[in-house]
Amino acid sequence: MLYERRLYSEIKPYLLDKETIVIHGARQVGKTSLLKYIIQENHEIKDNHVFIDLEDIEYLQLCNKGVNSFIEYLTQKNLLKGKRLFVFIDEIQYLDNPSNFLKLLYDHYWEKIKLIVTGSSTFSIKSKFKNSLVGRTVNFELFPLSFQEFLAFKNINIRIDEKIKSTIIINELKSYFSEFVKWGGYPAIVLETDYNKKKKKLSQIISTYIKADIRDLGNIKNLTKFNNLLTIIASQVGNLLNLSELSNTIGLAKETIENYLFILENTYVIKLVRPFSRNLRTELTKMPKIYFEDTGIRNLLLNTGNEITGSVFENAVFSELRKKIDINYINYWRTIKKHEIDFILNLPGRLIPLEVKVSYQKRRYTSLVYFKNKYNIRKIYFCRLNDVNGNPYKWLKLIYPWDIYTEEFNEI
Repeated sequence: MLYERRLYSEIKPYLLDKETIVIHGARQVGKTSLLKYIIQENHEIKDNHVFIDLEDIEYLQLCNKGVNSFIEYLTQKNLLKGKRLFVFIDEIQYLDNPSNFLKLLYDHYWEKIKLIVTGSSTFSIKSKFKNSLVGRTVNFELFPLSFQEFLAFKNINIRIDEKIKSTIIINELKSYFSEFVKWGGYPAIVLETDYNKKKKKLSQIISTYIKADIRDLGNIKNLTKFNNLLTIIASQVGNLLNLSELSNTIGLAKETIENYLFILENTYVIKLVRPFSRNLRTELTKMPKIYFEDTGIRNLLLNTGNEITGSVFENAVFSELRKKIDINYINYWRTIKKHEIDFILNLPGRLIPLEVKVSYQKRRYTSLVYFKNKYNIRKIYFCRLNDVNGNPYKWLKLIYPWDIYTEEFNEI
């Protein structure tokens, strides 16, 4: 069964345009299924397409021979007569020179061929893609499932894009979100119902993708220290990234750690969040905070239990924001006096402060008050999973993590 992904609605308007569509994403996030869903849902494509999987050695050899050989193959299959052909190429990074291949196909055959391709990471693609593709591609990123998609994949019919008022449904969503935080959003893990199989499949993603593919991709020499780095940063999600401290702990040069972090960030394992600042003299502006793209990966690296800690909950909320908002608009805020807010959504014309805690307790949140007064903010959002006491502040809006999908949050 093929499930609709949120990204499909973003891609659909470009299906008939001339530019090549490139879908980036980690392994196992559902890129191949998304291609098949596009084919299934569009009649003009369903009867007029060819699917090329470059993990198939015969197709890989064919495409590596060059554009002329590929066109000859399509011609002999009688696919280039009549309407424009939709060509889907999965795992484009396996080509020796994908940039040249796509450029020549686009420049000489765009009227006959519409290209839609996927690649397993931005790092592997960018290392092979050249500037010659500028203006010829439209790029998209596919992430692990959002909580909204998680519910759909599990056939749970709850509309979280509308404000939920029922206590019974809220408690159900708390349970589902707790499961989502623990196991993450990789489709195969979400769809698996057996506990041991879920753990096994998630372990295989870590061992084959993170610890094997990425090692080879980044030409990582010291695998033990690379794995140690993974474990340490998994224990520090939501914290400031201190390169000197990591260097001393792991026994690697700062430059090597920076290189490893670059690779991990560009292969959809981690993401660094930069600080928000409008006053360089009073607000810290250097160290980023670190998060994992998927909490299931982070949790299994540490072999954590069922408890949802504050840091992993914060990471889960970040992952949800990341799937909705350009990463360049997501910051954190901290001053030299240690006032801090977890996330500042620095959107065009809007500034949205968002504090994240597993539980809300009625007390004076000094940092929130300070930021509210400093930047003349009328409303600050507080995302929690559990309620302890009521909210005495009119300017503090309590929300659950799924409330970021509601119209109220989107139209602040």
